[in-house]
Amino acid sequence: MIRFENDYTEGAHERILKRLWETNEEQAPGYGVDSYCEKAKAYIRKACDLEHADIHFLVGGTQTNTTIIASILRPHQGAVAAITGHIAVHETGAIETTGHKVLTLPSDDGKIRADQVKEMYDAHWDDVTHEHMVQPGLVYISHPTENGTTYSKAELEALSKTCRECGLPLVLDGARLGYGLVSKGSDLSLADIASLCDVFYIGGTKIGALCGEAVVITNDALKKDFRYFIKQRGGLLAKGRLLGIQFETLFENGLYFEISSHAVEMAMMIREAFREKGFSFRYDSPTNQQFPILPNAMLSELGKKYSFSFWEKFDSEHSVVRFCTSWATKKENVEMLIEDIKALA
Repeated sequence: MIRFENDYTEGAHERILKRLWETNEEQAPGYGVDSYCEKAKAYIRKACDLEHADIHFLVGGTQTNTTIIASILRPHQGAVAAITGHIAVHETGAIETTGHKVLTLPSDDGKIRADQVKEMYDAHWDDVTHEHMVQPGLVYISHPTENGTTYSKAELEALSKTCRECGLPLVLDGARLGYGLVSKGSDLSLADIASLCDVFYIGGTKIGALCGEAVVITNDALKKDFRYFIKQRGGLLAKGRLLGIQFETLFENGLYFEISSHAVEMAMMIREAFREKGFSFRYDSPTNQQFPILPNAMLSELGKKYSFSFWEKFDSEHSVVRFCTSWATKKENVEMLIEDIKALA
């Protein structure tokens, strides 16, 4: 079985494994205060062009989202997100377990817009009974979104401006950030994201690392005591150097962006094969996630050799499915899939 159902089916990039092995018996302080974590932080600050950023390493995305959001919100506040946002649909109520509601906004493409945030904010404060309702406390987005779509610089600038006018911290989930930054047509840089968001994170789990996410806090008001929140949420890894080594390797020589580009290149090959066969797509994704609309009768045929994800029912005879590539996707497997797409009757 050749797997295209997600971007974490493989282990870790060989350079990371080599570096972990080389340093395996070295002694280092625990909890992320070692030299490897410090070097990784320096590389990330340079990439973000932001020397004053606080950086923390956590193990996984759900843990990271939960810790960030819980650290920002007061008990009566909620997180504003797209109705399709990861924290709203794919985290098993993790945010709600912290005592905070996810306040969803309608979205067809996975993105939310500045005017939607302003409308929700005004609707809350214009209601004379607002103290009886959950107060919007931050705005959560992801780049790329759950649907593989990306924000333009203009869209993120508008969203950031509105959030700052309303006093709502802007939090960006970057579990697949590399795939968004290198996608065709992207005009956002890591430095842009650092200047426009209050907190964001750089995903490693889905982009070459065994595990790990790098949280970048740019808003000084949100930095205080963040390590307390990490510890309280079970995220302060005793062997923290394992995360530092991985991010040091990913960022010291541009490996993060190199392997992100490979994944997107493979996805574009798959996209073109479906397009040439006459299939349309549910979302216009320029990233490593592709969502073709296929006849239900074809799913079992493709499923004999390939694993992919059912996304949603399109109509009585068609389904939206997701093919997802990764940093480690083999070109020969993509070429095999392309030949089988061509042969579909």
